[in-house]
Amino acid sequence: MITFSNQTVFAQKYVDESSGLMDRIYFGGNFGLQFGSYTHIEASPIVGYMISDKLSAGVGVIYQYFKIRGTSQVGDYETNIYGGKLFGRYNFSQQLFGYTEYENINLDVIFNTSNGYELGRAWVPAYFIGGGYFQPIGNRAGFTVMALYNILHNPARSPYNSPLVLRVGFTI
Repeated sequence: MITFSNQTVFAQKYVDESSGLMDRIYFGGNFGLQFGSYTHIEASPIVGYMISDKLSAGVGVIYQYFKIRGTSQVGDYETNIYGGKLFGRYNFSQQLFGYTEYENINLDVIFNTSNGYELGRAWVPAYFIGGGYFQPIGNRAGFTVMALYNILHNPARSPYNSPLVLRVGFTI
C-alpha cells in the first residue's frame, strides 16, 4: 500500500493598510493519496483573503474518490464525494488561531424507504468550529494542528466517524 498524507496549507502572512490585493490573497488546500485494497484520492484547493493581519476568510472546493475492494461477502464499492466550503481564521498570536468552516458535500447515503434501505446521493452539511496551533519552520513554512468540532454532525449521514475532527498539515 502507498500512502501520501493529507496536507493542509494556510498562508502565515502579515498585511497592513498598504498591502495590495495580491499580497492579501493566498492559496492552499488538501491533497491525499492512498492505494491498496482501499483507494482514497483527495484534491481540495482553497483560496483565502487576508482581511487584516489577524483575520482571513476564503472558499474552497472538495473532491474525494474512494474505492474499496470487496471480499467474497461484499462486492467492490466506489464513489465520488464533491462540494464546497467557506472558512474563516482569526490569529490570536503567531502560533494560536481560531477557525470556523462551513462545508456542504454530496455523497452516497443510505435512505430508509418503504421498500427497505436504498443507497442514494444527498447534500450533507458540516459546520466546524475550533482552533489550532501553527509552528513556523523557516520564513513561510510551518506545521499546523487543528482540532475542530462539527456541530451539524449526523452519524447516519456524515462521512466523518465523529463530530471531533483533527487535521494535521504543513504550510508551504
